[in-house]
Amino acid sequence: MLLALSQWLAHDIHGFRVFNYITLRAVLATLTALTISFLVGPTLIRKLTYYKVGQSVRDDGPQTHLIKAGTPTMGGALILVAIAISTLLWADLSNRFVWVALFTTLGFGIIGWVDDWRKVVHRNPKGLSAKEKYFWQSVVGFSVAVFLQQTATIPAETTLLIPFFKSMVLPLGAVGFIVLTYLVVVGSSNAVNLTDGLDGLAIMPTVMVAGALAIFAYVTGHFHFSKYLGIAFVPGAGELAVFCAAMVGAGLGFLWFNAYPAEVFMGDVGALALGAALGIVAVIVRQEIVLFIMGGVFVVETFSVAAQVLYFKYTKKRFGEGKRIFLMAPLHHHYEQKGWKETQVVVRFWIVSMILVLVGLSTLKLR
Repeated sequence: MLLALSQWLAHDIHGFRVFNYITLRAVLATLTALTISFLVGPTLIRKLTYYKVGQSVRDDGPQTHLIKAGTPTMGGALILVAIAISTLLWADLSNRFVWVALFTTLGFGIIGWVDDWRKVVHRNPKGLSAKEKYFWQSVVGFSVAVFLQQTATIPAETTLLIPFFKSMVLPLGAVGFIVLTYLVVVGSSNAVNLTDGLDGLAIMPTVMVAGALAIFAYVTGHFHFSKYLGIAFVPGAGELAVFCAAMVGAGLGFLWFNAYPAEVFMGDVGALALGAALGIVAVIVRQEIVLFIMGGVFVVETFSVAAQVLYFKYTKKRFGEGKRIFLMAPLHHHYEQKGWKETQVVVRFWIVSMILVLVGLSTLKLR
């Protein structure tokens, strides 16, 4: 919106041409989202508290979490508002990738909103049933996958890149691309949601991965940089740097209120949306495997849940009594049960995420 205005003003005032630079608009998007979070956050928390939109705590969770019951949830709406407004203000709205990213983020956000609303109104910690949740996630996931496949203009947009190898690519074909996109978007959405179990645990890795994806988006959409680095050139992908920057600003602003002891939780409305946002950006900039690396904490958390459930069912069927691999799943609860303090788990997982993000960024040059 502001880009179009600045381009119009640039005809008479050349100084407005500076807003054509993606890097400047990315910085401004970060600051805008951060400011919105700081200004709206306290009011939102008061409103959520007033209407008693409090968190329901699972009965089989760590006993130390029982004191969190009643803490305002659905704070992820603040993140989505900050991202949407910042993106609409500073991104190029004629860019199809911007609208795909916004549609995916808000689509999964609506699913999360309904899930949270059922938890709050009906006081049911389970919220939406698994079938309902996956159905609507599939609707949004397949919709954006088909749209991207149908609107692809060059082969690079639907080709899988293998990190650390300059010329190793894997043509996916229409069906392969759609399936991969669906798995990445839906998978990353649920992975972030599973990780969101401790104060600040999910949001900071999300911010770090979003910041790294902003760099990937910028160089992928820049002909000379992409050629120099030996990565795919996707025209228009650079504009997603503004979207990712808005995610960074919104995430940091939310962390101000979500840091231990949290004043508000993001809920599914935030976790599902942010995970899907990371997934769709990774797909567009052709860095699905790199997302798997950088989001390693999300991956391991998801694996811990899957492994726990499968092993429990297997041992129960085989021996008549279910056994567990971890003391409790997801993995962050396992370490809590081992005696780690909540802040220790969170900060150590942040450190691991930072290392993995740096490894992911190294693929830009190590080929």
